Amino acid sequence: MAEATVQGRLHAGRHYALAILVVVYTVNFVDRQILSILIEPIKLELGLNDTQMGLLSGLAFALFYATLGIPIARYADSNNRRNLISVAVGIWSAMTALSGLALNFWHLLIARIGVGIGEAGCSPPAHSMISDFYPAEQRATALGIYSLGIPIGLMIGLFVGGWVNELYGWRMAFFVVGIPGIVLALLVRFTIHEPERGMAEGRVASDNQPTIRETLTFLWKKPSFRHLAFAAALTAFVGYGVVTWVPAFLIRSYGLGTGEIGTVWGLILGIPGGIGIALGGYLADKFGAKDTRWYLWTTAVALVVSVPFSMYAYMAETATIAFAALIIPILLGNFYQATTFSQTQGLVELKMRAVASGILLFIINLIGLGLGPTLIGVVADLLQPTYGEEALRYSLVIFTAINIWAAYHYYVAGKHLKKDLVLSGS
Repeated sequence: MAEATVQGRLHAGRHYALAILVVVYTVNFVDRQILSILIEPIKLELGLNDTQMGLLSGLAFALFYATLGIPIARYADSNNRRNLISVAVGIWSAMTALSGLALNFWHLLIARIGVGIGEAGCSPPAHSMISDFYPAEQRATALGIYSLGIPIGLMIGLFVGGWVNELYGWRMAFFVVGIPGIVLALLVRFTIHEPERGMAEGRVASDNQPTIRETLTFLWKKPSFRHLAFAAALTAFVGYGVVTWVPAFLIRSYGLGTGEIGTVWGLILGIPGGIGIALGGYLADKFGAKDTRWYLWTTAVALVVSVPFSMYAYMAETATIAFAALIIPILLGNFYQATTFSQTQGLVELKMRAVASGILLFIINLIGLGLGPTLIGVVADLLQPTYGEEALRYSLVIFTAINIWAAYHYYVAGKHLKKDLVLSGS
């Protein structure tokens, strides 16, 4: 009876921790992506171009976010992960609020760098904690639930940003979403329990702390990780580009307002996007349990199917058709989230997990978040003399085809996955 009570508390504690971490990740994406709905008003007020807005949305954030993620992750593999996440939330929330005070490109650049530095301390320790709370057979589902913070955060950020901008201006939007994060930081610090490493699997971590180089070497020897990481980066390239630039595309090509876009586009990213993350994790666990290759092949199939729908959406004659056509690629484009991070956790030893996540995020975010929004903006500027306001439409069409390339690498990664997984160890 006493043992059952203890087990019940452990289960309740891990579910509570996962719920709070979902809220953290939601705020993470609210603060990270709210800039997308504010691109046009900021561009007009500060006199910027698409290349500059692409840099603010992508490379300026991603360079620091991705680079600092690895050393922060190594710290997390041997220190208190809960405390690290708490400090990180406080930093990125404060820097988001300060974005509302920007008077020029350089002010916004510094604020975005600050947001990137803070957010670097979120996902690697969170992935490590969740992997200690949940066993391997439940991990993709648990990480899928955690990843729901992405669509929920996008939905809230677009809705709040769109309407606050229309009513009070873009500066107030940054204040509204940034300040509440300070309270969340305190909630994380004082209500979440730090799990024992290896708890969910009944394993005990060794005293040895692998270096970043050792962890990278360990991972890079596995062909499944090499292909998986590059596939995820290409998928993120398309995904971050879409999230960043579709609001501006809808304004320029169809004349919509930020409030209307924030509502409809936010619902599409939130509901189909959330279903895609949860369904992708569920299907990966379901089919992967029978054949390990399908942990990654489910994503490969989803990405191929998504491409024609995306192209049709960007060439649509009306905004209504564009919104409807985007539902399928947004759903399928999120299949990669849960299983990519789950399988990476299974490829390494216990005290490598946060660093492994940091390395994966470095690759994903440098290529995906850093180059996706930036290059789409650059190509839009290059096409502008020929296509005018429609240049962004054609830039999006060009880059969505990259998902086929990503699908190929998920297919190859799946072929190698079974032999590369770590089934035991310290």
